[in-house]
Amino acid sequence: MPETLRLDKWLWFARFFKSRSLAAAVVESGAVRLNGVGVAKPSHPVRPGDELVFPTGPKRRRVTVLALPERRGPAAAARASYREEEPPPPDPDEFGRRRAGNSAKTP
Repeated sequence: MPETLRLDKWLWFARFFKSRSLAAAVVESGAVRLNGVGVAKPSHPVRPGDELVFPTGPKRRRVTVLALPERRGPAAAARASYREEEPPPPDPDEFGRRRAGNSAKTP
């Protein structure tokens, strides 16, 4: 079993994204934080014990890496590779931008 795994592969193996290219795009956008530090390279190594914060649709997830799967398997096996933590508090700046963006759409 490897000691590290690429971040995009781990996100895909753990079934957070439907394709590895989607996982890589989210990482490249700078939206993923690994142990509190922003990561922009899909090839960044992930180890058991690392904490990840990343968006999946409209919500942000915070997970702790428990294992490094060798392949993308069934959902039950994927869930065994991480532990879901409390979601991080919402970013107040993001909330303000979202409200401002919505008000521009009203007549």
